Amino acid sequence: MLIPIATASAAALGAWAYGTYEPNSPLFGRAVGRGPTRERVAYLTFDDGPNPGATEPILETLAASDVPAAFFLVGEHVRRFPEVARRVAAAGHEVGNHTLRHQKLHFRGPRRIREELERTHELIVDTTGRVPRSFRAPHGYRNPFVGVATRRLGYTVFGWTFGVWDSDPRVSAEQIRARVRRKLRPGAIILLHDGDGYDPGGDRRRTAAALPGIIADARTAGYTFRPLGDLVL
Repeated sequence: MLIPIATASAAALGAWAYGTYEPNSPLFGRAVGRGPTRERVAYLTFDDGPNPGATEPILETLAASDVPAAFFLVGEHVRRFPEVARRVAAAGHEVGNHTLRHQKLHFRGPRRIREELERTHELIVDTTGRVPRSFRAPHGYRNPFVGVATRRLGYTVFGWTFGVWDSDPRVSAEQIRARVRRKLRPGAIILLHDGDGYDPGGDRRRTAAALPGIIADARTAGYTFRPLGDLVL
């Protein structure tokens, strides 16, 4: 009798871990991790900004290339760098909620999660005049209370198709570009970083430097970039 109980417990624990740590898991609510795969389309997304050192050159590249993107903003960084946040919104890019302090939410209770999301929502609206429609959890970690909070705010939750560890300081711009080129596939939601969730002055200039090559490589391979807003439910 103990073996079936132990097996069931292990299965439940495994399911809970999958729901918590897999960014595209539907266990705690639907998360969009990929777009349509019928065409060579891709979606650029940037986490952890705004950041003057990286967000601004990224915006310049996107404007010069006529490419849309989504920026998942940290509330405290919006407060520190309101002008940069306004530039993101003014350029017409999707503006998403990435919590107030880049907290890992999987061990947080409903009150803390609600504060992290609702305060960031208010900061984005007050600063940019745009109402965010999308949310991405820091590191993709979620629990059932995250689903409750995102539904209350009317958010579409996004995961990602692949990341390239561009936040690793040992990775060069050329390596970031090469990793995206190797992993790119139809419908991909690409996770990149224009800031550091914990350090408002974090250096993400390598990602900014890699972006022109990422766009050029994708276009050479026949891809077009679409707004992430196309996938908002």
